[in-house]
Amino acid sequence: MEDFDAVFQALGNKSRRRILDIVKDRPGCNVNDVCAFFDMSRIAVMKHLRILEQAKLITSEKHGRVRRLYHNTVPIQMIYDRWTSEYSALWAKELTRIKYRVEQQGEDDGGS
Repeated sequence: MEDFDAVFQALGNKSRRRILDIVKDRPGCNVNDVCAFFDMSRIAVMKHLRILEQAKLITSEKHGRVRRLYHNTVPIQMIYDRWTSEYSALWAKELTRIKYRVEQQGEDDGGS
C-alpha cells in the first residue's frame, strides 16, 4: 500500500506526469534530453526524476557519465489490476444479469 502512495504522490504533479510522458516516448533518453522540455533548472528536473524513481515509475541505467532513463509500467499496472479486477468482475456480473433480464422481457413481450 505504501508503494501505491508513492505512485499517487508522484503522479499528482503535472511536471512529473510530463516527465513520465517524455521518458515513455523516448526510452533511454538522458537527463539533458528531459531538461530540454522545461523552463526549470536541471536541479529541479532531477528532484522530480528522483521522486519518480522512488515511486519506481522510472528506472535508470548508468552508461559512463550518462544516466539512461526508462519508463516502468509495473506500478501503474499494479494499481490498475488492484481496482479494476475486482470491480470488473462485479460490473460484468451485473451487466450479464441486465442482459438476461432484457432478453427475457423481450421473449415475454412476444420477441421482436
